[in-house]
Amino acid sequence: MSKKVLLGLSGGVDSAIAAYRLKEQGYDVTGAFMRNWDAMANGDYLGNPTVNDSQCPQEKDYDDAKAVAAKLGIPLLRIDYIKEYWDNVFSYFLKEYEKGRTPNPDVLCNKNIKFGPFLDYAKTHGFDAIAMGHYAKKVFYEGHWHLAKPLDHNKDQTYFLCELSEEQIIPSLFPMCDITKPQAREIASKLGLTEVATKHGSTGVCFIGERNFRAFLQNYFPAHEGNIIDIDTGKVVGKHIGVLYYTIGQRKGLGIGGIKGQAEGAYFICKKDVKNNILYVTQGDRSEWLFTDSCYIDNVNWIGERPTGEIPVMTKFRYRQTDNPCMLRFEGDRVFLRYDPPVEAVTPGQFAVFYTADGVMLGGGVIDDTYRNGVRRD
Repeated sequence: MSKKVLLGLSGGVDSAIAAYRLKEQGYDVTGAFMRNWDAMANGDYLGNPTVNDSQCPQEKDYDDAKAVAAKLGIPLLRIDYIKEYWDNVFSYFLKEYEKGRTPNPDVLCNKNIKFGPFLDYAKTHGFDAIAMGHYAKKVFYEGHWHLAKPLDHNKDQTYFLCELSEEQIIPSLFPMCDITKPQAREIASKLGLTEVATKHGSTGVCFIGERNFRAFLQNYFPAHEGNIIDIDTGKVVGKHIGVLYYTIGQRKGLGIGGIKGQAEGAYFICKKDVKNNILYVTQGDRSEWLFTDSCYIDNVNWIGERPTGEIPVMTKFRYRQTDNPCMLRFEGDRVFLRYDPPVEAVTPGQFAVFYTADGVMLGGGVIDDTYRNGVRRD
């Protein structure tokens, strides 16, 4: 008897091809569309003229998921996790932004929804495993189940899976581990899955999607104008509309043009003072204010035995960033990382993800304090 798999069918090409590949491998596949966000109830469209509400994007995705399920000949369930998402993902997002930090809720969505209650649902409804369309590989490393980078390094999504425990990894399948995104689109075209074959992949925060991020935040954090100050000169060089709307390392959207008497060069955000509503900027992308050489990581998820001393790891400080060589050591429940050369825009609130030299993911956590030459920067 074939193993029963509950697959998260999102309405995109990756999960569609994941379902097809599992069927080809002999699994008994059931699709499930997860509805995690109620756009109208949560006020997404309030004061946001950029949104075309003729059809909620989530409902369009559901229609595409239904069409894919029908063509592949698999059942499709629809499961709501709106309350769980608000309680365990979005509330965290709001609290972090209120502190002036830059969170990544997609990481917590994976941990607390897709591999949380969704996995529990599968277990209680007779399924042997769950599967997703993530580009990641499941590997057995030093006596434990880990995730590792897939064949398509350009689509590597292990960064977003860094909070998964070994208990969540064990019953999970990752059928996209050994193909590339172009190959997935080619398979979809050959199968006649026209709804998803050329569909643009999702980008940005999961519940915001393609919509204007700043306009979305204004639904929850009213704009409060304040000064933009050049950290090197102490001069006011512009005005911002709310310090919470910006992130460390940001260059675009500051509204600072050429300033008389100042050297040429773009400004970058290097510090946020939430209490006093001040945004600090520095000129030039090689400014020392943008670089740190060490940081602390909180809320650490680590698979296997924690190292007792300092070990070398490769660390990704944000998605699509090049991995950085670091030295890692645990200090209680926190991780201290030091890195040479210094790294640009290591941003509190985002995740740092740790790998072996050959791409096995060891774990990850939330960036907290950052330092340069022993002086705290954030």
